[in-house]
Amino acid sequence: EKVERVKIDLEFVIKSSPTILYQYLTTPSGLVEWFCDDVNIKGSKLYSFFWDGEEFKAELTKKINGKLVKFKFLERAEEEYFQFEVTKDELTGDIGLLITDFVDDDEVEAMTLLWESQVQDLKHALGLA
Repeated sequence: EKVERVKIDLEFVIKSSPTILYQYLTTPSGLVEWFCDDVNIKGSKLYSFFWDGEEFKAELTKKINGKLVKFKFLERAEEEYFQFEVTKDELTGDIGLLITDFVDDDEVEAMTLLWESQVQDLKHALGLA
């Protein structure tokens, strides 16, 4: 039977400057600190992410400087994407990171834990953990 794919949104408070945080979401040197083992960028749109020696190609489909970056893995369904958005709490002024991803519906918990672990790595890289 076909596994349902579901969208998950995970928000984390990151007590960092939005500008610095954005660098970690968009530059190869920033991304390898927390997100992937390696990344190559061809042109301005085609990213190759590597985990455990395996390559995953993604297209950068949307970018708002300092705010948002959205990717589509080329081998995934058309409507699926993953996105990093820098958020700001109107009341507290806290800077946050909103991660959107699509996962198998029986892997929501496991993928949430994986993202939480990666965000810990991000906070560590930012000198916050």
